Order: sequence, then C-alpha cells, then structure tokens
Amino acid sequence: MRYALTAAALLSATRSTTTSALASSTGRTCSPLASSNMAPKIKVVPSSKLFVSEPDPSWFGNGANPMNDKAWTNANWLKSRFHFSFAEYSSHHNRDFGVLRVMNDDLVQPHRGFGTHPHRDMEIITYICNGRLTHKDSMGTEESLGRGSIQFMTAGTGVRHSEFNHGDEPLRFIQTWIKPASYGLPPNYGSCSGSADGRKNKLQHLVSNVKDTSTTTPVEINQDCDAYATELDKGQTVTLDLPPGRMAYLLCVEGGVKLNGEASLSKYDAAEITGGGGQVKIEATEVEKAETGDEVAHVLVFTMKEVAGAGRSDV
Repeated sequence: MRYALTAAALLSATRSTTTSALASSTGRTCSPLASSNMAPKIKVVPSSKLFVSEPDPSWFGNGANPMNDKAWTNANWLKSRFHFSFAEYSSHHNRDFGVLRVMNDDLVQPHRGFGTHPHRDMEIITYICNGRLTHKDSMGTEESLGRGSIQFMTAGTGVRHSEFNHGDEPLRFIQTWIKPASYGLPPNYGSCSGSADGRKNKLQHLVSNVKDTSTTTPVEINQDCDAYATELDKGQTVTLDLPPGRMAYLLCVEGGVKLNGEASLSKYDAAEITGGGGQVKIEATEVEKAETGDEVAHVLVFTMKEVAGAGRSDV
C-alpha cells in the first residue's frame, strides 16, 4: 500500500467490477475437495528473480537510516521484494498473475513506515509474518496486528492510510493487490487476528469471494480469489486441491517446502501452479525458528480462476 505516486497510473489501468467487501468474526479451516488424478503444472519462481527495492527513507516521511542500530536487520529502513511489476520495476515478462496485480514481501525496520498515501479501485490484502503492523486510515480505523493476522481494504472510490512499525523489532508482511470484480465501490476495511492453531499442520482458509455462499472466511473480498496459510512441522504434509479451471500462486514465507515431491522452494521462493486443477501436496522439508519459538515451514497461497497464458515468461 505504498509508492502511491507511481502506483496511481498503475491502478487506473486495472479496473474491472463488485459488491461491498465484508469482514467476518468467524473463520474456517479449508476442507479438502474431492480427490483428483490431475497433476498441475508447477513453475518455481526463485527469489533471485524477484526485484528488490530499497527506497530512500525520505520518500515516505522517514528520518535517515541509523549508522549502527543493533535492532535493525537491514541497512535500509525498507527491503521490498516485488513478485510482479510495480513502482520502479517494470517488465513485460512479469505484469501480473491472473487477478493478482501486486505482491510485495516487505521488511520494515523498527520505528519506520509508510506515511499517509492514497489508493483506489483495488482489493488490498496484507498478511503479517513477523512483528506488528499499525494501520491508520481516512475511514477512522486504527489498529495494530501481529503474526498470522490478515487485513483488507476495498480501496474503491478512494482511501488514504498509513502503515508503520512502531515496535522495537523488524516487521515483515506480504501485501497483495487484487483486481476487483468492479470499481467505484465504497471504501471498506476489515481484519482478523491470526490463529496459530488454525494453521498448524493444516490449511487455514483466510480469504474468499464475498459472493461465494458455500464458505465462510475471516475476510471476504470483491473478487473470485481465495487465500490460505499453513505452518508445518518438519516432514508434515498438507494437500491443496485445485478444482478444474483454477490456478494458484504459492509463496514460501519461512523454511522450505517441496510440492508434489518434485518442486523445491526455499524462503522467499514462489511457485505458479497452473494446468487446469489437481492436487498439490505441500511437504515441509526445512524449518526455521519463528518469533513464536516454533520451528516451522510457513506458506501463503492464493487461488483464483485460471487465465490462459498466465505467469512469467522469463522463468
């Protein structure tokens, strides 16, 4: 939810058509669909293919980077890994993936953040990996969220907000911009605190389409797109069932995983999963110590309607 000046033109070009997004206080763990013998196509996007941005702190209202602060894990206040074209990164090989227009993996150092900036006509999902994110917007919302929490904004006709790390530890979050099913909607905000038990060694269904009456999730958005998260002990496996006509984008947040016994992903790697549906078995092959003290492999995945030709052409 940043680089507003550069992103303004980007947003105006990505409008489509929706109903009002809702937040629910009830969550639901994903139930597997019927088994399928189909084998989807899995393309690994190594972290080395992600564009890394480290913008000047003054661009977002921050002071100079400190010379020697032991709490900082990066020399610059922000290190952002762009999964798709965004801000100063533009590549015709990598514009988007289906309805996913932006996915940024952001590391924000202590007492730094993004000053107030605008958005419009986009569904914006933020998943917190470590630390605490403080959000404040023009609708009067202000709250702080920790690990495993998820927040959304329907930017609609326009909203202004800020995002800060007011804590003494680094903050990491994944922010995803999803093209809405319609534009010109009333702005809306919602969130849900994370449930460690809900995602431990199972897929937790976090986001769904507001028009999908077959399921209930903590966050419902104005697009046919679902999001799931899981934290796995080493050797544990969960299965994502993609119905025919669906595809997925999977991010390895922490640790390492193997997909269908073949494709290996390490921290920061992603995978494009296409081919008309089928089962994706996600096995934890490497674990790392999380801020909770648990050793896990951590995965975030978005599913959506398949689009012919979707995916990077440079991998």
